[in-house]
Amino acid sequence: MLRSFSLLFFALLSPALALDLRLPTDNGALLVGDGRGYFQFVDRNFEGTKSTPWEGGQFGFVRDARRVGNRIAYARFHEGLDVKPTQRDQKGNPLDDVHPILPGTVVYVTASASLSNYGRYIVVQHDLPDGAFFSLYAHLASAAVGVGEKVTHQTVLGRMGFTGSGIDQRRAHLHVELNILLNPAFETWHASQFVAPNHHGLFNGMNLLGLDLQALYLAHQKNPAITLSEFIRSSEAWFELTVPASSKMDILQRYPWLRDVPTGPVDAWKIRCTRWGLPVSIRTSAQPVSKPVISWVKEDPIPHYYNTRGLVSNSGQITTGGLQFARLLSGL
Repeated sequence: MLRSFSLLFFALLSPALALDLRLPTDNGALLVGDGRGYFQFVDRNFEGTKSTPWEGGQFGFVRDARRVGNRIAYARFHEGLDVKPTQRDQKGNPLDDVHPILPGTVVYVTASASLSNYGRYIVVQHDLPDGAFFSLYAHLASAAVGVGEKVTHQTVLGRMGFTGSGIDQRRAHLHVELNILLNPAFETWHASQFVAPNHHGLFNGMNLLGLDLQALYLAHQKNPAITLSEFIRSSEAWFELTVPASSKMDILQRYPWLRDVPTGPVDAWKIRCTRWGLPVSIRTSAQPVSKPVISWVKEDPIPHYYNTRGLVSNSGQITTGGLQFARLLSGL
């Protein structure tokens, strides 16, 4: 099948692959440049015109179009890939099985499809040379695995569906992500920030920050020996957070390759991030700060607020949401 064949070819060429990455379903259109065949469309109503662009199923800033001067900005960030089904039954329900994109261990299966916008979702932990990464599979019709189960590419995690708010049978799809873990003390952080209960423990989507899985698949197709640390470190930095030296920064224990060397006095930490906040490098600073601040942001015609998931204000300052994110990321 396409899913299995997509990277088996490269495995035969290089038996010592650094990253045994596969597609999650039998839909292989992504790797042959067929975006329309791979991504599920979104419903869009922009300036009075309704459309169903498949581009909205991609990773990145692809939703909630806004006109900014003579440009169009997309204010809503999409953290994963929305994979469309390859087959449906007579009632229109998808029949695609979902498989792990990497071998690993199931660490979370949601108790109810009604507890999250993800609907019924599963999280698999992958212990790789570059650290622990977590893939997430959402909107499932059913789950076929339990917590603690070891899974391979042949394992069926569940069946594609359309559970979760805002999804209907027309738009049935698999939402898949590959993430880093932000904070092992997430439950304590969540309780300090929100009144609503956290139904998902450590594997709440807020604590799993996605890397650009779409770009990773294409980079891996070109270079099967690529590692996740190489891929993330090569991602474009868009802004820099500077946080106090008192920050725990335990993210460096999980992903030590993020730290730039040589190191100096730790009076603060400077964290270079992608547009959506994924850290790409961390270094020490001799200039102390008393609270998280934005110390650099890339200039762009699109307002900073739209360009950074609302983490940076249009004037280049940290927002309330940015401050909340900085504390979660740094363990402050």
